[in-house]
Amino acid sequence: MSHLVIALIVFVAVFSSALLGLYLRTVLPEHHLSEESVNVVKLATGLIATMAALVLGLLISSAKSQLDTANAAIVRNTASVVNLDRVLAEYGPETQEIRASLKRNYIATIQILASGDPSQLARLESAEAAGRLEELQRQLQALSPRTDEQRQRQTQAIRILDDLSAARWLELLGATGPIPVPLLIVLVSWLAMIFGTFGLFTQRNGTIIAVLFTGALSTSEAIFLILEMDTPLSGMVRLSLTPMRDAVALLGR
Repeated sequence: MSHLVIALIVFVAVFSSALLGLYLRTVLPEHHLSEESVNVVKLATGLIATMAALVLGLLISSAKSQLDTANAAIVRNTASVVNLDRVLAEYGPETQEIRASLKRNYIATIQILASGDPSQLARLESAEAAGRLEELQRQLQALSPRTDEQRQRQTQAIRILDDLSAARWLELLGATGPIPVPLLIVLVSWLAMIFGTFGLFTQRNGTIIAVLFTGALSTSEAIFLILEMDTPLSGMVRLSLTPMRDAVALLGR
């Protein structure tokens, strides 16, 4: 289910609860709306609102952390790839083919990340991706250094390539993951109860309905942003692949 659809469902649930509260006010007996009843409901609603605010704050913080982790993984991997290419260039012209393979693999990785397709993203941790890295490792190990400097460059290149193993991309993929459905359901139910209470103890008029509509829209937008930030490889709020694309121009020089 897309994040936009989920946000729409949240809006409908919350705003409908507010409208239900406005309706119940017109049919409930007067003693249900007495000052004592209102005070008790306000206390209960305050408790629920506090819990909902805490959960929303934690979700926003967690989603932002996921986005920052994914961004850091992109920058770190980009720096490692450029560094590997520089080390191979310093080794000598014998590494020209390895550098060309590195660039092709890197461009393929950018295309996969840019697709946002889960089936394509899964290829980053597939046996095929691991096989390409192993082939690069074999090519590096097959080099025959003639000087101490070349041996140092070979050792350095192998170490960098080890850091660029599939586990590094798993760090990026691990930064993405959907919010648990039970948590989302509980949060939406709390928001619905809060807005239902707003409607229950408010006289119905155009201004009140507009305010409740705006509030319900704002809460659904907040959940939409949380869901988007929590999956930075797809959707509207996505990782910037600009560092990776800029790095392509540096490879092979």
